[in-house]
Amino acid sequence: MDLALLVDVEGEGVTGVAQWRAGGERFWLGEEGCGMRGAPGIGHGGRGKGRGRVTVIVLVTLLTGAGCAAGSGGRADSSGKDASPKTPAGSLTWEFEHIADFSGKFTDVAALAEDDVWAVATENNGESNAHLLHYDGTQWKREPLPEALGTSLYPPSLEEVGEKALWLRPRTAEDASAVNRWAQWDGTRWSPVANPPSGKAGDFEATGPDDIWTLDAAEQTAQHWNGTRWTTTRLPYGASDLAIVGPDDVWAVGSRSTGPGTDLGTGEGYSQPASMHWDGTSWKPVDTPQAHFKDPVPPEPGAGLNQVFALDSGEIRAYGINTFNHGEVDNEPADQFLRLRRDGSKWVEQEPAPGGCALRRPVAQDDKGLFLDGNWYLTDDGTCVKIGRHRLPLSTGARKGSNQSLWLEEIHRVPGTGAWLGAGHVQVNQSGAPFGAPVVVRLQRVG
Repeated sequence: MDLALLVDVEGEGVTGVAQWRAGGERFWLGEEGCGMRGAPGIGHGGRGKGRGRVTVIVLVTLLTGAGCAAGSGGRADSSGKDASPKTPAGSLTWEFEHIADFSGKFTDVAALAEDDVWAVATENNGESNAHLLHYDGTQWKREPLPEALGTSLYPPSLEEVGEKALWLRPRTAEDASAVNRWAQWDGTRWSPVANPPSGKAGDFEATGPDDIWTLDAAEQTAQHWNGTRWTTTRLPYGASDLAIVGPDDVWAVGSRSTGPGTDLGTGEGYSQPASMHWDGTSWKPVDTPQAHFKDPVPPEPGAGLNQVFALDSGEIRAYGINTFNHGEVDNEPADQFLRLRRDGSKWVEQEPAPGGCALRRPVAQDDKGLFLDGNWYLTDDGTCVKIGRHRLPLSTGARKGSNQSLWLEEIHRVPGTGAWLGAGHVQVNQSGAPFGAPVVVRLQRVG
């Protein structure tokens, strides 16, 4: 498939067929995709070309939907009022923290404390109109973007930088016209970040105000902030994701177009998974297992890693896909999902997780297990749990027979508590009046 076409359809962040395919698989195998099956204009096995670029790993929760995983959505009683679902004692359930009064979605959320929570929102009105909502412990209040941020065509990203500051940055990796101005919240006011990184910052990871890493995929570089200045280092390969284990222990993953396994011998290339490690002095390439289809190799194959995750234990896990340009040949092979973990000095395949957690990826960790995409939770003892949720109240305009799915763009723990907040929207598919309800949800971990 022509990359120019992918960029036109999916957005400027698309760098290849493998990335595009991986995003599509996560969507249609996820529960929002399941929830959309059967909606007007959506056929089984199709791909929604109107869907924008996948920029984050999201949590999606099916409330109702044929042919997908069983849900535990709310029930409608005979009066038409939504009744709360019955969930087993000790189960995990998302509760509505805030439902906005416009059609759109929340794209990000971050918190410094229970009474200091920020969320980024956009409305479905065809305009560039991102704004903020702030919770002060008593109410949610709409706020404009801070002047220190400047302007951007895309909603900005919130970043937690230690325990005392949030940074708000433009998504410059997607918006070439954005001025590279960042803003910071210190618990009292917004002000400019004095020295933001140059270039188009992609992935952003921070362990504190003096240990921050960003990726610039366009320049194949990483930048590190030590509390005083930014240092730019060249990466061995193109990278799409970072994970910090410690000051001298940082990982990046992506793909490579040269070296073993990248030449099919027919003049056609075959990108391969790549990983890199920072040892405190320089980035070094790390031997990474190749991925190949059996002969006959399908058209335009490509493999790569697009997520790396550091467990609290220090174990490193990486995820990706081996894919190709579908629809050009008969008897297509299935895409291969890559799931690796670091075992001493080498990468090995992960042991498959049980049940619905089998193909899910980690998005966060607490002291009892892993939050996974698709709205699953894998406990430390290996139990796979589906996170429950409720249906929207009828007062939002959602009908009792509507098909609803919860799409969470981000989740973050509220510092010093067992509470987690998620930001996204509930997609309501109903005849003649579908809409997206922006929501912030809360999950309370006990004991």
